Amino acid sequence: MSSPIVFIDGDQGTTGLQIHERLRNRTDLRLLTLAGAERKDSRRRAEAINACDIAILCLPDAAAREAVDAIVNPAVRVIDASSAHRTRPGWTYGFPEMTRGQAERIANARRVTNPGCYPTGAIGLLRPLMEAGLIPDNYPVSIHAVSGYSGRGRAGIEEHEGECAANPPAYQVYGLELAHKHTPEIQQHAGLAQRPIFVPAYGAFRQGIVLTVPLALRLLAPDVDGARLHACLARHYAEADHVHVSPLHESGVLTHLDPRVLNGTNDMRLSVFSNIEHGQVLLSAVFDNLGKGASGAAVQNLDLMLARP
Repeated sequence: MSSPIVFIDGDQGTTGLQIHERLRNRTDLRLLTLAGAERKDSRRRAEAINACDIAILCLPDAAAREAVDAIVNPAVRVIDASSAHRTRPGWTYGFPEMTRGQAERIANARRVTNPGCYPTGAIGLLRPLMEAGLIPDNYPVSIHAVSGYSGRGRAGIEEHEGECAANPPAYQVYGLELAHKHTPEIQQHAGLAQRPIFVPAYGAFRQGIVLTVPLALRLLAPDVDGARLHACLARHYAEADHVHVSPLHESGVLTHLDPRVLNGTNDMRLSVFSNIEHGQVLLSAVFDNLGKGASGAAVQNLDLMLARP
């Protein structure tokens, strides 16, 4: 039996390049990409997407929708790395560790939408705790996250690494209108009844994310504390290959979180920090925005789908 054909549409962007790099030496599949002159030819792109077994879309949202609309071959399966379909019915959310049975749903899906980088951390922390009833669905959630500048794509890389990069900002908070496109995705897939406050930022490092969610214990049930929140996360991810929960004794001696420690991997590290005196808990997630937050997650989903042709 011939190897499955995987078409990367948009393989010259930040995510697409990394996916191509992760797959280029694989012998269990055949990569299909388009030459430079063909990338903007809608007819050639339509031919390619209908000739593959699995298409990975690394495109702007509008272009991703157009690519899906161009599919007439019912055998073609799709992994969309854009945000075009993350809250759309009929698409399977591509976060295998999110909840029980999600990896199986991805393996059998025809249409998979890759999670956003920030939502991966936020949902990874919140969804298990929501499902266990430890955080009520109407809790006023606030999320703070700092990403490497590659999260901005080519614009961020040019600003910091390009020929004209002179004095790029060391740190910049954005999304001040509180309307970041990842917020509805977080709300839906974390199981929140109301919109969270999400405050993102970019730092002067290439890649990596630290995301934090503060919790006030007075707003939770009387028997919920940091140890119980940690135990829930530890149980949920006990058998996960790519999501790890730091032991409480390790978190207890940490003085800082480095967003870059898992760069180049598809791993995510979750931690729980407690201050009993003040009745406060801080949940944190550290991962590579180009790994578990993008290309690594896409390849993880691809491998699940390839196991179920």
